[in-house]
Amino acid sequence: MEKTLHKTKVSDEELVKNYLETQESRYFDKLYVKYSNKVFSKCISLLKNEALAQDATQDIFLKIFLNLAKFGGKSKFSTWIYSITYNYCIDLIRKAKKEKNIFSEDIENAPDLAEEVPDSALLEIEVKKLKIILEKIPIGDKAVLLMKYQDDMSIKEISESLEKSESAIKMKIKRAKHKVQKVYKEIYTVRDYE
Repeated sequence: MEKTLHKTKVSDEELVKNYLETQESRYFDKLYVKYSNKVFSKCISLLKNEALAQDATQDIFLKIFLNLAKFGGKSKFSTWIYSITYNYCIDLIRKAKKEKNIFSEDIENAPDLAEEVPDSALLEIEVKKLKIILEKIPIGDKAVLLMKYQDDMSIKEISESLEKSESAIKMKIKRAKHKVQKVYKEIYTVRDYE
């Protein structure tokens, strides 16, 4: 019985399984077509350089291709790809800045912030302003916010991707939201009253 891609919509997981069983490139090609622009967008958002983002996208897909057999289906395929993308870009940034860890705020032992910034506070910021604000906060903060709000990853998925505890990720997101709110107030509240 021949597997086809045309009769019904095939899930990402089925494409992976079909590729692993048959080694036919058309299955991987379908995944590449579906995700390459999304991966490139995430790379350019984090790396701020089109040529570097193009190279990173190709490297990420090579990594995905070589590790496809390791995809265990514990999370959605898109989550697995985005985790690889974020980790790859963060590693590039870390190497470029020669930082040990862009998530290093010693989040396990930091004091608790008094109030929670509601998600609605972030969601009410205009997209154009939000893009400017995200450029002004540390890359680690930007990455966790994008993972949570743009890619709709759960705390558990983010913690697994970044190899941090769930409580550390919750605190990182809480702090990142505070930074967004602070930068927003610094940039836009002052200008609005001038």
